[in-house]
Amino acid sequence: MEYANLGKMLEHSAGRYSDQASLIFKDHRISFGALNGAVNALANHLRSLSVGKGDKVAILLPNCPEFVISYFAAMKIGAVAVTLSVFSTPYELQYLLNNSDSRILITTNAAEKRFAGIRDQVPLCRDILLTDGDFGPSPFRDVLEKNSRDFDSPSIGKDDPAVMIYTAGLTGRPLGAVLTHGNIATQWKLLRDICEGREGDVGLCLIPLFHAFGAAANMVSAIELGAAVVMLDQMSMDGIFEAISREKITYIAAVPRLFLGMLLHENADKYDVRSLRLCITGGSAMIPEFIPVFQEKFAVKLMEGYGLTEASPVCSFSRPWMTQKLGSIGTPIPGAEARVVDDAGRDLPVNAEGELLIRGKNVMAGYYGNEGATDSVIREGWLHTGDLAKIDEEGYLFLTGRKKRMIITSGFNVYPREVETVLEMHPLVKTSRVVSKPDMMRGEIVRAQVVPKKGEPLDEKELIRHCRTYLSPYKVPRRVEFVEDLES
Repeated sequence: MEYANLGKMLEHSAGRYSDQASLIFKDHRISFGALNGAVNALANHLRSLSVGKGDKVAILLPNCPEFVISYFAAMKIGAVAVTLSVFSTPYELQYLLNNSDSRILITTNAAEKRFAGIRDQVPLCRDILLTDGDFGPSPFRDVLEKNSRDFDSPSIGKDDPAVMIYTAGLTGRPLGAVLTHGNIATQWKLLRDICEGREGDVGLCLIPLFHAFGAAANMVSAIELGAAVVMLDQMSMDGIFEAISREKITYIAAVPRLFLGMLLHENADKYDVRSLRLCITGGSAMIPEFIPVFQEKFAVKLMEGYGLTEASPVCSFSRPWMTQKLGSIGTPIPGAEARVVDDAGRDLPVNAEGELLIRGKNVMAGYYGNEGATDSVIREGWLHTGDLAKIDEEGYLFLTGRKKRMIITSGFNVYPREVETVLEMHPLVKTSRVVSKPDMMRGEIVRAQVVPKKGEPLDEKELIRHCRTYLSPYKVPRRVEFVEDLES
């Protein structure tokens, strides 16, 4: 079934699966009907604050029911959900709130401390709604109890913006990728149609929902399917295995690091994981040799896909019923096309390496407020991914490298220029270069080469502390090497 917008999709699932569990978090089991009611209550509250169609609602929350409620409440009023990384420093948060023109921030009491120090520098964001992120007593919960569960949505179409997700920029500043309701619609049926999902499936939500992959696999697709999603407030490998056994998890969508951790966990054999039917890996490349080992150990399919924020995010995926080719990211999802081209934009023959281009309804509307950056990546309708790939004789896609200068660590994108900009803010740094180093668990880790100003002693720990002040933890270099020049 097709829906006019994300809010209508939720309403349909709430009607069809009203009493079934949608979200499972700690001791809370929230039904589809209750979820829709909570979304309507928050939507009414936002409307009372004069937040309406086209306005930006910033969400800085961990994986918790409040995130899902806030996301869909923004959808219901025609606003844009600006989903921000919980790792954001005050320096990053100030830029993100101002750049997105956010009107209200929904966050936790702990994160509010970061906002308090920059409140005067974000004049448009005057309202804040707080929660502890545990669905317990809070101003957020008070809003849900005081407002009506009935709501009349404005007219919202597929071309209207729905979500803004910030992705690292080549110039050193994050860019807000604007995804429309129509863009997100390409992800609605990924679990149902591509992964052979079933009503009543139970997913384990491990990827942050502010991440495009997490939102598609563990929120949007799950709600459309009628699946329940289990959220963990604290993660350990034993806790993950316990959740699989206790809740009879049927699918997991996560980054390769999680599946490698499961494979290498010494206590894995103690747990009953027979409920698992499918595991989905994405965010960064999985080591191909580990896939058959994982599948044999846990007797479950491990399928690999590919996407990027600018494409909502999933572009291609391995189908459970198709021949599995190790190292392949599958074939394009329905409605998407893929090409591999040379530097002149000419199509390349089978198995030749070139830049991967994507076209389809999943491709973003553009970067918010930055037409130049949009035009640099979307040309004649084709999204230039910056990734190198090849297509074999059967249409399977294989990633082979990167054309753009980027590091992927634990599924998070890091653009070296952003880190270099912060390093060079230090008064004793002359210049710097950020590079990656392969890492089995994280895919890559961030390292830096730094040229100090002449005669000025620099300490690696001091420089890393400096970076932690301004950068999210995953962007901070793990090691800093001091060099005389960047040619050495």
